[in-house]
Amino acid sequence: MATKTEQLQLTEQRTAKLHWSFWLGVAFFVSVIIAIITLSWYVTSKMSAQESMPVTSIVISGEMPYTDKADIERAIERIDLGNFFNVDVNQVQAKVSSLPWVYSVSVRKHWPNELKIYVVDQQPIAYWNGDFLLNHQGVAFQADISRIHHNLPAFFGPEGSESVALENYINISRLLEYGELAIDELLLSERYSWQLTLNDGVVLNLGRENRVQRLQRFMDVYPEIKANKKADQQVNYVDLRYETGLAVGWKPQIEKERV
Repeated sequence: MATKTEQLQLTEQRTAKLHWSFWLGVAFFVSVIIAIITLSWYVTSKMSAQESMPVTSIVISGEMPYTDKADIERAIERIDLGNFFNVDVNQVQAKVSSLPWVYSVSVRKHWPNELKIYVVDQQPIAYWNGDFLLNHQGVAFQADISRIHHNLPAFFGPEGSESVALENYINISRLLEYGELAIDELLLSERYSWQLTLNDGVVLNLGRENRVQRLQRFMDVYPEIKANKKADQQVNYVDLRYETGLAVGWKPQIEKERV
């Protein structure tokens, strides 16, 4: 059996071990707390620094045959891009959407410093009443026509008849394609009577009713009309406003300019 002295020594050793274990635990705990505080400070500082970062890259893309990138840059030049997180994409979208040739806009931010703008331009189908353009949805808009580098037909009609004019233009054009013809000018009167000027200069009076049937009648007889014209004549107009038949007007043959 252990003596009292030996038991006392063992008790003192156990007490010393517990003492050191306690303080080692306290030291470890304090170290963990300091590490968490330091990491939190670092992350917070990093995020604060990033939040104050400005937008330094603007990527502009899309289907833009008429809108220049410079137009978009000028439209948003007064928007504050000094803080990435505070940039209002709705404001950017509104500014770009106000450009005359723009049909739709998508804007998004790409962390950490990039703004992406995707633009789709209007698709002009025809001139409308001289001062406007008509898009593929039958909506009139105004824009710089000097940026159009291909031929467009001219539509004329009462206010509010834009979509009607476009729909009939599409349907009539499909029929005319069989005769290798196209519409240069479409006129819709206040009483919704239709008159077309074709790409060969012939004027078609279709009237108000049975436009498809009347146009088909023209397509059937037009080759024969041209075949039977006099050498010094060409067709001026074809009036189809009859239950049956049609009337043909002639004009002197215009000689082509010599090159």
